[in-house]
Amino acid sequence: MISGVDGRPRTGAGTIDYGERLRLGVVVPSGNVIAEPQLSAMLPAGVAPYVTRLPLRGSSEAELTAMLDGLESAAALLADARVDLMVFHCTAVSTSSPTLAAGIAARMAAASGIPAMTTAEALIAALGALSARRIVLLSPYLPAPHQREIEFLTWHGLDVVSDAALGIDSNAEMAALSPDELFEFAVRHRHPDADAYLVSCTALRSAEIIAPLEAELGRPVVTSNQAMVWHALRSGGIEDHVDGYGVLLRTG
Repeated sequence: MISGVDGRPRTGAGTIDYGERLRLGVVVPSGNVIAEPQLSAMLPAGVAPYVTRLPLRGSSEAELTAMLDGLESAAALLADARVDLMVFHCTAVSTSSPTLAAGIAARMAAASGIPAMTTAEALIAALGALSARRIVLLSPYLPAPHQREIEFLTWHGLDVVSDAALGIDSNAEMAALSPDELFEFAVRHRHPDADAYLVSCTALRSAEIIAPLEAELGRPVVTSNQAMVWHALRSGGIEDHVDGYGVLLRTG
């Protein structure tokens, strides 16, 4: 126990979580202000995110492609923090082709010597764990990245029974959407044949609506940040169940 100058035990404001069980090294788009608060809220005690950024504010194909230019440098920086697992955490980039995600993870692992995963990989794993084959895809994206995500999901054997996109370009505009707006958007697109609803994108305030949406729709709801947390925990050997963010985070 640390003692103060008067010999009495020193007490702090609270326990600081440094990730003694698992350190996640996370790469996020530079304009994203949503992912980090949500990850911190969802991760159980003893697991901590260590985050770096690569340039991305909009959703044009050129911007999405350019985000990968600094991938190796970002992975090397995270390796300096001796993280246990790395995550490339951008849905639109990692789902932009059916096979790109595996190459992203391989590049990060080669640059750092540390295992790596992507948001795209996490989404497929999460939907598989929920035995969800028929999906309603909801995204904030422009038409092109939204369509590429449909093609990504279809290539992985999923049936997108319905989909809708909000046509938003920038991370800042996405972050400005309220949870109430997202909730209403999802409810408007309920589908009787859906096994699950995928609310895609790491830059949405969607964590707050997972449990209410599941109650309203009667189906599991998967979001990009939630799926990443679940997949990273299970990949890192952490089996904790996390309450408050949907059935996925209570799935083994």
